[in-house]
Amino acid sequence: MIITRDTDALLLAAVRDNAEWCDAVCRAHGVEGSVGADAWTSARRTPPLYPDAVSLSPTAAAAALVDPIDTASPGCSVKDSFASLDLAPAGFEVLFEAQWIHRPAGPAPAAASRLEWSEVTGAEELEAWEAAWDGTESGGIFRPTLLGEDRAFLAGRAGGRIVAGAVVCFGAEVAGVSNLFARDPADTDATWAAVLDAVAARRPGLPVVGYEHGEDLDAAVRAGFAPLGPLRVWLHTGGEAN
Repeated sequence: MIITRDTDALLLAAVRDNAEWCDAVCRAHGVEGSVGADAWTSARRTPPLYPDAVSLSPTAAAAALVDPIDTASPGCSVKDSFASLDLAPAGFEVLFEAQWIHRPAGPAPAAASRLEWSEVTGAEELEAWEAAWDGTESGGIFRPTLLGEDRAFLAGRAGGRIVAGAVVCFGAEVAGVSNLFARDPADTDATWAAVLDAVAARRPGLPVVGYEHGEDLDAAVRAGFAPLGPLRVWLHTGGEAN
């Protein structure tokens, strides 16, 4: 697959889009982050599954991410957006590794799907969406204030129940995809197709970015995405700095 825009520019756009999504989730919980030249950081512990710091530059120093955050609280994590940091001396361990991904603008090829797709429009529906995403129940991570014209919570339904979905953030340069899920793996390709169709309908011309790993990365590649570069997520495990 040929990437039609400068790869470095796309990577930086993907990183910044994801950091802005993390910031939006945090602000919905009353947690205000801070943006510097090299990193986004939060002095307060962030909502579950969301990082306390995100590197914005491949030359960011470890101290720029670790020093401003609360490493004493359980669950503290850092998104090393360029897989360029060694945070082990600060008491972190690698939680997982992934790849930033990119696809040029354009709808998905026509394909049959058993799912009916729409956008989440209210608090009750958002709660049902989160329960489907989580697989058990809504934990209140996604607040209604996140619903808006610059974001879409896509919901795929079978028999009236939400069984698949994704979040799309529409930025000036890219559309960022996150939290993509399908309760039945057989619906994963249809979910990616729904994302691409939603972007093409609302903001035609925007390239689509995100990050995935493992089988989820394989599914993104089937949808026409190509890797942009690696990232790591580090979890603070309570070790002392060397």
